[in-house]
Amino acid sequence: MLFGIPPVLGPDLLHALRAMGHGDEIALVDANYPAAEHARRLIRADGIDLLTMLGAVLKVLPVEEAMRAAQDNDPAKRGPIHEQIDALCGTEPQWLAVRPLSGEELYPRIKSCFAIIATGEQRLYANVILRKGALPPAS
Repeated sequence: MLFGIPPVLGPDLLHALRAMGHGDEIALVDANYPAAEHARRLIRADGIDLLTMLGAVLKVLPVEEAMRAAQDNDPAKRGPIHEQIDALCGTEPQWLAVRPLSGEELYPRIKSCFAIIATGEQRLYANVILRKGALPPAS
């Protein structure tokens, strides 16, 4: 255990988050997503739901953009999980607006991510992409 680090963030995930550079993207995907097939770097988070993992990542990662799947891969539709993702990203410390993506946009983008976190989330279309922002110099 570490002070201030959510315990769901294991050593492999912390290493990936730290190794990412400005503009790199990381995907958090549901249990149905073919993560092992698509990942350049796969981080397993079996048994951890998407919202718990997303909340933990948002506590430590500076994010400049957030994107998510859409209900039935249609950006005009959203289900309860999307409302929860949007609400979680819209809280402190980052206040992110989340952009829904069509399936045609989402899947190639996840494949190109720096890493994929495969959660145990069982709800469908529960996939999020976070683009790492830059930290300003310490004053």
